[in-house]
Amino acid sequence: MSTILEPLTSVEESVARLPAEVPTVPIYRLSVEQYHRMAEVGILLDGDPLELLEGWLVPKMTKNPPHESTIRLLYRHLHPLMPDDWTIDLQSPIELADSEPEPDLSIVRFTEDAYANRHPTAEAIGLVIEVAHTTLAIDRGIKRRVYAAAGIGEYWIANLMEEIIEVYTQPNPSAGGATYSQRHDYTPGQSVPLVLGGKTLGEIAVADVLP
Repeated sequence: MSTILEPLTSVEESVARLPAEVPTVPIYRLSVEQYHRMAEVGILLDGDPLELLEGWLVPKMTKNPPHESTIRLLYRHLHPLMPDDWTIDLQSPIELADSEPEPDLSIVRFTEDAYANRHPTAEAIGLVIEVAHTTLAIDRGIKRRVYAAAGIGEYWIANLMEEIIEVYTQPNPSAGGATYSQRHDYTPGQSVPLVLGGKTLGEIAVADVLP
């Protein structure tokens, strides 16, 4: 017996396009190795707007002009402070235990060929920065938890909504859901110290990097 499907009305068509609800039953989580394998065989393509967070494939948000402008300004003001053994990566993957986030900026220990065949791991990361415009809940939530769980010592959120830079330090991976023990907010008129390897290398004026 066959059934003839009637054309969808405009309302029904809109409902049909709504994303499915998050499942309430257990679903399979990917390992970092499986995530890499999906890319190797072409299931995931270079440039797909996804990143692996705590085993989940999480969509990356579309970037708007204020977001991109802030990344450029941060790079412009951070770059002159970099010693020879550190470098700045832009929206590049870092490989963690169950995640492979792509922070807007990360400051990474530099060697000529250390990352020819792998992404930097937590031990190589001095600082990660996320620029938050429409993504503030994600950056304060799962992203902060992922970076704290990995023991990354310092995490900044350039918070465009509230016009502050949030600086998180003292990661606590075992706090019943990893987090950072310290948070300090810097406002326009203040400067954020850049500390790498226990050394203060300079300061970044908030007003210089928030559009």
